Amino acid sequence: MRLHRLEVEAFGPFAGSVEVDFDRLGADGLFLLHGHTGAGKTTVLDAVAFALYGTVPGARKDGKRLLSDHAPAGSVPTVTLEATIAGRHLRLVRSPEFERPKRRGSGTIKENAKATLTWLDGHGENLSRIPDIADEVGRLMGMSADQFFQVVLLPQGEFAKFLRADTEERGQLLERLFDTTRFETVEEWFLDRRRTSAHELDEHQRAVDVLLARVATAAGIEGGADADPVTWAHKLEDEARETRDLAADDLQKAKSRAKVARDALTEARRVLELQNRRRRAETELDTHAAGADQRAELVAELADARRAEPVATVARDADAARAKAAAAARNVGAITDGLRATVGGADLVAELSWPPTADEREHIRAGIRTWRDEIVRLDGALAESVAAERLAVEVEQLRARQAELTETGAALSRERDQLPLALREAEKALDSAEKARAALPGLVDTRDRAADAASAAADLRTRRVERDRLEGAALEAREQHQDAREHWLDLLQRRIAGMAAELAGTLEDGVACQVCGSPEHPQPAEPSELSVTKADEDKARAAEQKAAAALTTATEKLGAAERAIDVLVQRGGDGDADELAQALSAAETAVGEATALGNQVEHRSASLAELRDRESRLQERSRDVGADAATVAERIAASRTQLGEIRARVSQAAGDDPSVEDRRARLDALADAASELLDARDAGAGAESAARELAAKAGAFAGDAGFGSIDDAVAAVRPAARWGEIEAALTAARDAEVGARRVLDDPEVAAVADAEPVELAAVQQAHDAAAEVVDVAVAAASDAERRLLDLERYVGQLDKTAETIAPMQAAHEELAALAEVIAGRGQNARKMSLRSYVLAARLEEVAVSASARLGRMSAGRYEFVHSDEAGPRGRRGGLGLDIRDDYTGVVRSAKTLSGGESFLASLSLALGLADVVAAESGGVVLDTMFIDEGFGTLDADTLDSVMGVLDELRDGGRVVGIVSHVDELRQRIPSRLHVIRGRTGSAVEMVAG
Repeated sequence: MRLHRLEVEAFGPFAGSVEVDFDRLGADGLFLLHGHTGAGKTTVLDAVAFALYGTVPGARKDGKRLLSDHAPAGSVPTVTLEATIAGRHLRLVRSPEFERPKRRGSGTIKENAKATLTWLDGHGENLSRIPDIADEVGRLMGMSADQFFQVVLLPQGEFAKFLRADTEERGQLLERLFDTTRFETVEEWFLDRRRTSAHELDEHQRAVDVLLARVATAAGIEGGADADPVTWAHKLEDEARETRDLAADDLQKAKSRAKVARDALTEARRVLELQNRRRRAETELDTHAAGADQRAELVAELADARRAEPVATVARDADAARAKAAAAARNVGAITDGLRATVGGADLVAELSWPPTADEREHIRAGIRTWRDEIVRLDGALAESVAAERLAVEVEQLRARQAELTETGAALSRERDQLPLALREAEKALDSAEKARAALPGLVDTRDRAADAASAAADLRTRRVERDRLEGAALEAREQHQDAREHWLDLLQRRIAGMAAELAGTLEDGVACQVCGSPEHPQPAEPSELSVTKADEDKARAAEQKAAAALTTATEKLGAAERAIDVLVQRGGDGDADELAQALSAAETAVGEATALGNQVEHRSASLAELRDRESRLQERSRDVGADAATVAERIAASRTQLGEIRARVSQAAGDDPSVEDRRARLDALADAASELLDARDAGAGAESAARELAAKAGAFAGDAGFGSIDDAVAAVRPAARWGEIEAALTAARDAEVGARRVLDDPEVAAVADAEPVELAAVQQAHDAAAEVVDVAVAAASDAERRLLDLERYVGQLDKTAETIAPMQAAHEELAALAEVIAGRGQNARKMSLRSYVLAARLEEVAVSASARLGRMSAGRYEFVHSDEAGPRGRRGGLGLDIRDDYTGVVRSAKTLSGGESFLASLSLALGLADVVAAESGGVVLDTMFIDEGFGTLDADTLDSVMGVLDELRDGGRVVGIVSHVDELRQRIPSRLHVIRGRTGSAVEMVAG
């Protein structure tokens, strides 16, 4: 990488545009960047870093204050860098994120960072996206921003800190410079594999524990394995098998004894049952013999009932026929009375007699036909009556519709009359809302200015108090500086006055005088009490410079406070606080009212459009209502004419009756009653004839059955339930006799006739006792069998699991030990993790490269010694870095070096680290590098050695820039870039040798 040109504008302390021509400045390969403290020397390096990577090194990047405080309002901080990187000539232009004042109103607005990359060699597409530019710069440079800051911009104090750091801090820096991600991945991989293996082993071990618990539960014990789990489990299995065999033997014996008791109980129950059957049969035969007379009476009763049943049936039919004839006669009378009471029916019944004749039936049929014919004619009139009613209802509905349309028309007229006023009010409301919306930006701007002025007024009071305090501090610092300067000048004058005595103090006999050259000194001057030494003068000079620096600091703080006050006054903060607060309150109220009113524009616009649509709809609705009203009036007139004609025809058809419906109902009732009378008369005559025939038949049946009369036969009849009872009683008696005799004839029953009665309780008790013993034995045998089956299953699973876990345990122990070693623990005596080992190797390379330069700069006295010993209290090793002193042969800590020696060691270490990082980054050629400060601690001889090493760095065309304010370097390095500090911002002056 070689830098060609750098242009900085409104960046850091540089208010305007500043340009640095590195091609001209680095023509000799070495140049000096110098200037007062705070002038901006380091900012030049920050600009180079920011142009390349978009960030600055060290803690300065956290402040995000890259915009120059001296730049005019509205300035844009910009850095432009032209360079050749990896053989590509390019231009980088970057602008950081910064706050700028708003163009309208008060306050600030954030401007985002911007960047462009232009290929000056004409090859490739120019870039404008920051991520794309970062990727391209990283690819060309071959190193990250942190590596660049350490390799190209060797920062002040950073490597002295690295030199004295402990192993942890040194490791953190090396990890930023050297990519150890892949080695960290290897460490994490081993740790993950160990955790996974441990988890899998724990899972299998938990499976073993679960199986052991199941074995213990199956064996019926609470304790666990007392030795080898597999041996213990097999022992429990053998014990369970022995217990199962003993329980099976006990069960077989109990079953044999129970069988003997069961057979004895069965025999006793059989004998007892036979004896009970004999006793029940004998009792049933005795009972049967005692009921013989009662059974004979039942047989006679059943025979009489069977002979009387046909007579009773005919008698019941005759009674029913007589009842039916009586009912028919009553029905004929009722119908006749009803016809006689109905208008038009009395003439028909006046000519009727009983029993009915054929002429009377024809007379009734003629009347019915007359009435039915009249009903047919009335049905036509009735249909017209119904139509008249519907027409009347329709007329009423039309009148109601006519009234509704009249009211609707009136309402529409009233609404149309009111609508113009509503339209005018809606138009005014919309106009006021639109005006409020249009005025809102101006009101907001007024509100923002008022808020900014009120805020500035509050800040102004604080700033003025601070300004007064800083004025007092500046005045005090100026007085102290004047006192210190006067004291220094006084000492300087007194020293000059006593210079003769000071020179006389250096005279020796025989040695030429520095003034006159005489070897004789007859009368040397004597020092007085007021004589001043060089040390006194130097001390006073240092005090004066310190007071001058304090005065500069106080003056700068006072100037910053005054500039801040001027800005606040320009923002309007110098007005009355109450008036500013009132103005802010009024502006906020106006903004709130305008916002609320402006938010109503859409709503009020929609309301106005709705009113206009409503006006159109009302006009159309009014026309429709008028047309409907005319149509309804025409239909009412036509319907009323038709209704009058229909009602006249219906009145004529009703005759003397109140209405057509009444006349039809009366004639229909007469026809129905006459038809019913005709049928009733025929039914009554038939019923009387049937009753006479059945009465004669019943008397004949009673004589044939042997009864004296019909009543005697009816009395002998029995209901079906009684028949069933008699037959059931006779059948039960016969069956009981047969069953009892069959039992007594059974050989088994006959065999126990003379046997002793059986005592069943004692035999049952013996049987129950034997059965209980069997149940207990069965439970014990089942439990023993179940335990053995469970143990066989669980012990088999335990054998398989134990066989699987043994190689897993060995593999896990080997993996865990290897992971511990890679992580720097366990058997790793150096306590070096894999990353630490890699970093230690890199540090060893750095130590070798740095020692070559340190030997040159220290005249062969010092060299670096890399140590891979473990750190204290188990900390990681491999990152130790000490110094060997060839004068004493002792290896000692770098912390024992003096200030100048520390600078030499730090510079050597920085250069060595730059070589290793460059090689690590793929051999990137670093044509330009900067060294920031530290030369003030060197004496002249050591400075010569350092300059010799730096001369070697520029061999092959490399450019080295030294950042320092040491005066002697100005004499040694002809090419210089002078950064000049000013009250309005810094500037640069370039002197090319």
